[in-house]
Amino acid sequence: MPEQVENSEVKSPTYDISKFRLKRILNNNIVRKSISLLGTFPYISETDDAIVVFEKNAYQESDVSTETASKESPAKPSYFSAELKVETEFINNIYGSFQVVPSLNLCGVKSTVIYPATDKHIEKYSICQKYLIRETPDLYESTTLPYINLSQFSLEWVYNILEHKKETERIVFEDRDPETGFILLPDLKWDGRNVENLYLLGIVHKHDIKSLRDLNGSHLPLLRNMRQSAKDAISKRYGLNPNQLRMYFHYQPSFYHLHVHINPIRNDAPGIWCEKSHMLDTVISNLELLPDYYKRVTLPFVLYEGNKLLDLYEEKLTVRSVAAAISESKEREEEPVVESAIEGFSDDDPEERECKRIRLATPDPKEAEATAQACA
Repeated sequence: MPEQVENSEVKSPTYDISKFRLKRILNNNIVRKSISLLGTFPYISETDDAIVVFEKNAYQESDVSTETASKESPAKPSYFSAELKVETEFINNIYGSFQVVPSLNLCGVKSTVIYPATDKHIEKYSICQKYLIRETPDLYESTTLPYINLSQFSLEWVYNILEHKKETERIVFEDRDPETGFILLPDLKWDGRNVENLYLLGIVHKHDIKSLRDLNGSHLPLLRNMRQSAKDAISKRYGLNPNQLRMYFHYQPSFYHLHVHINPIRNDAPGIWCEKSHMLDTVISNLELLPDYYKRVTLPFVLYEGNKLLDLYEEKLTVRSVAAAISESKEREEEPVVESAIEGFSDDDPEERECKRIRLATPDPKEAEATAQACA
């Protein structure tokens, strides 16, 4: 568990979410039951953009409890209570459809606010076209790295956590070793309530590791410590089986200070797909086999339309123009062609073509009996 530290937190500006004013919807994700909104807090600034994300909370077992309260343990809020408001849509035989409104305590919606939001934040939370980039070591050095150095997100919030200036009460575990240590705390995507959809971040104390590309054999003690210590801490605190945890890195990451994502395998968390995530176990194995593996390997990753890095890669790899050419080719394939090319029997009269079509299709004898006689 984290050691006790003096309260050295810095104060951040506050805002009233109820005074948010919408500009446009960036993303309405019906699968994850979340919506991302772009707008402003006009009473603070008319020009600074803000992003507000609303996401429905995951269900907990206690939400559907039907146990009777006792003096020792008062009842927790439950859907099945006298406060449940039910509107019947229809009942048909064994099936029924209803709209229900539970008690106020169960109607909470998780909200995340980013303010002020940069263009990169807006890009991240927007729906747009995606492209797969195959980044060679040379392309990383010539294109990706210069872009990162010039335009990455501010890391001030990361350093605030590492220096115990912010979010100290949220720390799940900390190893303070400057070489192999890290801080484990909840990701913003987790509501902090339901262990079923647990989502933690392990942020390393070392400041010189931006991403997978910077890892080498000398970092194996750090990676092994993160893997074991995080599993032990999660098992102790949340009672989860370490063998049911997914631990992985993103490439490209959303911020360039090495961090590992941790969530249960049964939870389909965002960013777990093969074009984005790299399992911690695999990373360790690769570095054990080849200490400079990530200096030499080609790493694929996804870029979104509107990302300036995509513009840089377009100049070298013609990413968008290839997609446009493929689209045009498909449109040409879908154009109708003359009947003779479709039929393939240009030398025959219509009656003979019909007879050949029947012979090739080999229909059921009873269905084709009349027509077959005409062709005999």
